[in-house]
Amino acid sequence: MMEFQWPVMLWGLFLVPVLIALYVLAQRRRQRYALRYASLSLVREALGRGPGWRRHLPAALFLLGLAAMLFALARPTSVVTLPSQEGTVILTIDVSGSMRADDLKPDRLTAAKAAARAFVEKQPPGVKLGVVSFSDNAFLVQAPTTDKEAVLAAINRLTPQRGTAIGSALLTSLDALFEEAGIEGSAPLAPNQPTPTPTPTPLPRGVYEPALIVLLTDGESNRGPRPLEVVEQVAARGVRVYTVGVGSVEGTILRTAGRAMRVRLDEETLKAIAQATDGAYFNASTESDLRSIYENLSTQLVFRKTATEITALFTAAAALLSLAAGALSLLWFNRLP
Repeated sequence: MMEFQWPVMLWGLFLVPVLIALYVLAQRRRQRYALRYASLSLVREALGRGPGWRRHLPAALFLLGLAAMLFALARPTSVVTLPSQEGTVILTIDVSGSMRADDLKPDRLTAAKAAARAFVEKQPPGVKLGVVSFSDNAFLVQAPTTDKEAVLAAINRLTPQRGTAIGSALLTSLDALFEEAGIEGSAPLAPNQPTPTPTPTPLPRGVYEPALIVLLTDGESNRGPRPLEVVEQVAARGVRVYTVGVGSVEGTILRTAGRAMRVRLDEETLKAIAQATDGAYFNASTESDLRSIYENLSTQLVFRKTATEITALFTAAAALLSLAAGALSLLWFNRLP
């Protein structure tokens, strides 16, 4: 939606239809006067068998340029979505037992932690970073903060656990992003009653919060709520999820405590999560792939809505239209419009 800082200047747009009317009257007078002369070329031009539509094009462009200039004088502003150097990123990292697999060296979890640390170091000061780990359940290891040292320490503390609860990981990450919003403006009804959690209004599709989740996992969800039943809640809040799958669909053999088992990547679910939230899916089959993925997930993925003055766009349009009108008039008629 467009607004104007100086809307009074829009009254000047009434000049445009006035100038159009004067132009039409001038053309009619031109035809009447041309018929008084014996020159056949002037008669043909007056009757419309001369330059035709080309005669009117420079004037039309000039009037459009004038309208754009009047819009620029009103100083229009519009809410636009732009890449931001501020926002919140939740690094949601799988710490299930399968992350001990050594197809990524020295093992999957160690490689994931190294890539996550490199990602943290790359972020500008205004970006808040949080860490969620998940295995049988999901836990907020580090609340969103601009303190990179605290985030790096949280990543270093991650150790392998057991199962894989991707649905719980999404819900915990979402709570971490909006926990401050949930606290503000809500008061208990009574001393012993819990604070009610308001139901958020879903955002329209294509409108995003300045926040995202980077979810890394190497297995299939086998604990907690189903991921595809949870992801709609994430999408409704305008949070995009970028999923990173470690390993392959075929899987690898994990040997631990004298036992061997095959661990497989549920690539289909990760792609569905990314698609439902307008994010993207990446596959990392090597440690270099994993590092490259995290390096590319910069804060250009974080967007925020802001009211921006777009006067320059209308000024540029006015200038281009006026130049086009003058150039065509000189080229065709050897005069300015």
